[in-house]
This record gives sequence, structure tokens and C-alpha cells, in this order.
Amino acid sequence: MEFEFYYYIIFVSAGFLAGFVDSIAGGGGIITVPVLMASGMPPHVALATNKLQSSFGSFTASLNFLKKGLITPKEVYLGVFFTFIGAMIGTNAILLLDAKILNKIIPFMLILIFLYTLFNPKLGKVEKKSRFSSSAFFLIFGLLIGFYDGFFGPGTGTFWTIALVVLMGLNLKKATATTKVMNFTSNIVSLGVFIFSGNVLFFIGILMGIGQIIGAYSGSSMVVKRDVSFIRIFFLFVVGVTILKLIYDSWLK
Repeated sequence: MEFEFYYYIIFVSAGFLAGFVDSIAGGGGIITVPVLMASGMPPHVALATNKLQSSFGSFTASLNFLKKGLITPKEVYLGVFFTFIGAMIGTNAILLLDAKILNKIIPFMLILIFLYTLFNPKLGKVEKKSRFSSSAFFLIFGLLIGFYDGFFGPGTGTFWTIALVVLMGLNLKKATATTKVMNFTSNIVSLGVFIFSGNVLFFIGILMGIGQIIGAYSGSSMVVKRDVSFIRIFFLFVVGVTILKLIYDSWLK
């Protein structure tokens, strides 16, 4: 596909903004997918290209969090393993099953998370005792959320973050860092399937990926420097916008 020159500027700008937002609170797809769709791409091509560009951002944020010491490979390798398996199953399941029912249910699950976070101002400010062992948590949620991201996707980062805070007792900084590693894992699995299907526009995906790298590095660096209250406010804002977008797409269109 060919585009007017100004579209390429929009693509890079959208990648930067999405990378910045996604590295702090998730939800970058609510920026990039509409931009790709608005350019005239068929839906399956837009989704496939989105997975390529978002992989640049999730990788950059993950690497930055690892380098800054918020997470270590030892803490996340089980999550990566089970998320990979879950995403592989989910991505293949989408070829056989209808995701429309999830499209209507997920907004209400996100509303519950939004309200729970809103009315628990101390949530994620300090680390607490875990309710699960690390292996049991990643076995269950790696498979479940990995499957969900491969099968459908919207709100994946939110589900990871809230599960890590509530069930593993992590603070929001550490939960955000861990979430990006899991996001990158499921992104790569889905991207592999899309590449095999021949739906990825590589030039556009890489171009947006450059913006993603810059945005993700900026956003993840901000997470390291800022206090948890800032991340909480950003998290609530992004979840709120995601809810509105999904309700509009699922119920009002």
C-alpha cells in the first residue's frame, strides 16, 4: 500500500505517543490501531502491522526496566514461558473461534478494575506479602492472560498490572515493569502468526517502531524516576479511555 507523505509523519508520531503511554500504563493500542485503520488499511492488516510496531516499544521498555534494575530475568522467566504458551494457544484459537463475545464482556471487567483502583488509593504504593508462589501465579496467569492477549488483546496490560499488584503484592513500579516483559512475549507470538499469514506491512511497522522505541524509552525512564502516585493516575486515565473506546466499539457503533 502507498500513502501520502503526511501519513508517514502521523505513523511515527502515533508510534511515539503509544510507546510513551504503553510503557507507563499500557493501552498504546487505543492510539495506534485507530490511526492505522484511518489510513485505509484492511482491519487484519492494521492489527498485524500494529503487533510489529508495538513489539519495538514493549521490547525497549522491558530492556530499560531490566537495565535500571526494576526487574531481573530470574523474576520473570517463568512468566515469559507460560505467557508464550498461552499466547500461542490464544493466537491459534482466534482462527477458529469468534472473539465478539469478549468484545462485549471485557469493558465491564475493566470497569471493575478501574473502580477497585480508584477506591483503593494505597493500592500498589508499597510491596505486600504475595498471596501466590511465583511459580503458581505465572502458571495460572501466564496461560490465562497470554491466551487472552493472543486471542483478543485490549486491556492485557491492565489485567497483568492489577493481578501483579493484588495477588503478588508488587508495587505499581515493579508491576508495570513486569507487565511490559509479558506484553513483549505475547506480542512476539502474535506477530509470528501474522507474519506467517502475510498481513504485516513491514515498512510502516518499522517506521512506527522507531517512534515506539523513543516513546517507550522516555516513558519507562519516567516510571523509574517518578513516584507511584503518578503511575496510579496515569494508569486510571488510560484504563478509563480504554473502557470508553471498547464500549463505543462494542455497543454504540
